[in-house]
Amino acid sequence: MALNLSNLKAPKKANENKKRVGRGMGSGMGKTSTRGHKGQGSRSGSSLMRGFEGGQMPLHRRLPKRGFTNIFRVEYAVLGLDRIAELNESELTLEKLTEHGILKKRNGLVKVLANGELKSAVTVHAHKFSKAALKAIEAAGGKAIVVGEPVSAA
Repeated sequence: MALNLSNLKAPKKANENKKRVGRGMGSGMGKTSTRGHKGQGSRSGSSLMRGFEGGQMPLHRRLPKRGFTNIFRVEYAVLGLDRIAELNESELTLEKLTEHGILKKRNGLVKVLANGELKSAVTVHAHKFSKAALKAIEAAGGKAIVVGEPVSAA
């Protein structure tokens, strides 16, 4: 049977009305309006913090804390030589890396690693190069240009 507008059905419970509490005894949810008698949750304006366990020490405080966050951590987007070879570019700048979707952040940092091998000469602009990647790029006849480092006039 083909599904079309004439034989569509709403899913089960889709057409049920919202539970209306505090609308008299006949509704089955009158008097205390499903809140029970007395107690913390029965009062108006009652809200508990996330993870509250009725005064018991909450789980997030019972578990031991481990490690720390290094606020000086510097994250690099990793670029392998195999990925550079796939791109088929003669010069790879940071703008081109952003176009290809390798560099997600506009001001992100790039480090080139020696994953795979490079057969053609490519000029690569990046913030860091591993020693093996530097050797492989130069062995293929390319250049590795470190971005953000002052160029010495010698």
